[in-house]
Amino acid sequence: MPEDLEWEAPEGSWASSAARRRNMQAIRSRDTKPEKLIRRLVHAQGLRYRVAARPLPELRRTADMVFRPAKVAVFIDGCYWHGCPQHYVPPRTNPGYWSEKVLRNMERDRDTDERLKEAGWLVLRFWEHEAAEDCSLAVCQAVADRRAEQGEGSR
Repeated sequence: MPEDLEWEAPEGSWASSAARRRNMQAIRSRDTKPEKLIRRLVHAQGLRYRVAARPLPELRRTADMVFRPAKVAVFIDGCYWHGCPQHYVPPRTNPGYWSEKVLRNMERDRDTDERLKEAGWLVLRFWEHEAAEDCSLAVCQAVADRRAEQGEGSR
């Protein structure tokens, strides 16, 4: 953008400055470092899954990892965007907007969990700060348990 032109946030815009806008647009919604690390560890254990897929086609929400036959949906939540009780720090810039957004995200997460559980899915949620090794072990164990349950139920 030429220096003589000053960027101005449109009325009602979530961006409080051009720099903030660029920063927010650069934040990944999928394929984050924690997600990729957990996926790599789970894949190394021989499990295959869908990435950023809808567990329920009619529900417009995606899980980070989906194990369809076992009905396991895995979410790796960012501490800021999902309101981690340990690491969430309220924003100093435009706090009303961002705090409301995080609150809506948390409400949507609870709603997603409930809808998936009602449909027979196991929902696993991890925070981005949790050890990837622990998360991957929990995912592998949950998928193995669900597969064993399904195998027993079909005999």
